[in-house]
Amino acid sequence: MMSRTVSSWVLSSARNSIILQGKGRQYSICIPNRNKIKWKLVFSKTCPYRAGSCSLDRTFSFPKAFRHTSTEEEHLAFQLSPSQINDILRAGELSHRTLGLNGKNTNSVLRFESNQLASNSPIEDRRSAATCLQTAGMMFGVFDGHAGAACAQAVSERLLHYIAVSLLPRQSLEEIELAVEAMKPVRPILQWHRHPSDVEYQEITSQYFENLRVYWQHLLDLDAEPGFSLEEAMICAFKRLDSDISLEVQAPQENELMRNIALQVAFSGATACVAHIDGVHLHVANTGDCRAVLGVQEEDGTWSTVPLTRDHNAYDEFEIRRLKREHPRSEEKTLFVNDRLLGILMPSRAFGDVQLKWSKELQHSILENSCDVEALNIYQYVPPNYHTPPYLTAEPEVTYHKLRSKDKFLVIASDGLWEMLSNEKVVQLVAGHLTELNMQKPPLTFKKPVNLGYMHNLLLQRKSKGLASLDQNIATHLIRHAIGSNEYGEVDPEKLAAMLTLPEDLARMYRDDITVTVVYFNSEAIGEYYRNHE
Repeated sequence: MMSRTVSSWVLSSARNSIILQGKGRQYSICIPNRNKIKWKLVFSKTCPYRAGSCSLDRTFSFPKAFRHTSTEEEHLAFQLSPSQINDILRAGELSHRTLGLNGKNTNSVLRFESNQLASNSPIEDRRSAATCLQTAGMMFGVFDGHAGAACAQAVSERLLHYIAVSLLPRQSLEEIELAVEAMKPVRPILQWHRHPSDVEYQEITSQYFENLRVYWQHLLDLDAEPGFSLEEAMICAFKRLDSDISLEVQAPQENELMRNIALQVAFSGATACVAHIDGVHLHVANTGDCRAVLGVQEEDGTWSTVPLTRDHNAYDEFEIRRLKREHPRSEEKTLFVNDRLLGILMPSRAFGDVQLKWSKELQHSILENSCDVEALNIYQYVPPNYHTPPYLTAEPEVTYHKLRSKDKFLVIASDGLWEMLSNEKVVQLVAGHLTELNMQKPPLTFKKPVNLGYMHNLLLQRKSKGLASLDQNIATHLIRHAIGSNEYGEVDPEKLAAMLTLPEDLARMYRDDITVTVVYFNSEAIGEYYRNHE
């Protein structure tokens, strides 16, 4: 059982805090009362549906005993066994190793490992990973939703397709369009690498496909070969998808379910970080405050960190200056209030969030003509000083990096990880984990005759090197340290159990949803590229 000291600390911290939202990211206003804190949700972070209707949120199904619903101290007993902790932490694990011809991998991506841990119920983060089938390369995305999971879900399903289509040559686009017109099968553009819980919304997939088709028809209507550079393709794809999200909710829709989904997607939001890796060419497109960091091993064996993104928020001087350029001088003091865009949103770039992009009149028109938007937790709310929209954009910042043999891995994660661990600490943990996994195991060479004592000593040798207790998935290892580390950087089992069993009303006070994808690079293939291009 968790000690009473730790239990009391958790409860005391919770009861003495005024703001229960760790990031202040959801659309909410704190209204103090004499006896308690009330929360007025301006835009809700979840989407309750009546029985029999389609839920927009997906989450992992953990045993209910793991999560408390009461904050009373006598009800808090942190009794997770090590195996139960591992079950929770490892439930969202995903890994994939790239395979080459004849067993030789010439891909610059060796493998990737990913995991998620929910704080919100249900989780609002999403992730994507796919291999491009008609163009070269692999793509990896992390999407951090807010005000619900609907927008992050839609972006995770659609954005990689928009990027892939943007990269296709005219001939391929024409072949796809001819096949669709003739109602023939279309060659797939992407091969997805998914966790069983990473499922699509089948009810609206056909509409998403039709709007993707309109996009490639637009590309075909261009007078010349689209000829996008990868940076241009990523920027165009981000902006086009966000535009489609906005237009879909404005279009007439007879199907009530699809109409509700479109509303939920448009009025919730998501930040996004997507990496495209083709040989030694790495491009990272970022909108919002997810982050991508490169782990580099120098010649002397030491490790260094190369950030590939900037957090788009009120703490970034470039973002502050950008927004000031885009709006009148009279609004300079109201663009960011309490370190939030218009006093509401932490990230300054995101998909969806049309309430920070549309005019007041358009918002009123759409919501007035929608049936029972309150049932979808969408409320008409215009922030103060809302004069010259849009205030928010989904346009990404794209960073290019040419991979070198010393570039060993890429970490992409939602800000739930970066709030807990620094860039340097994350690289240190991945490097340490990589070193331990690569340690030469003691060979099981048997002397004759073999006896039980000899076998026992060999097993003790292996156990002493810590190989048996290691998380095999590096994303799990990072999440374990993010929520369970003490002031010395070591995982405290009691703290880890406490963080995993916090009641739903307290969990967001201590941690956010965390999604992590780690991509390992193939140093041999990268080195071969440079040898062939000397």
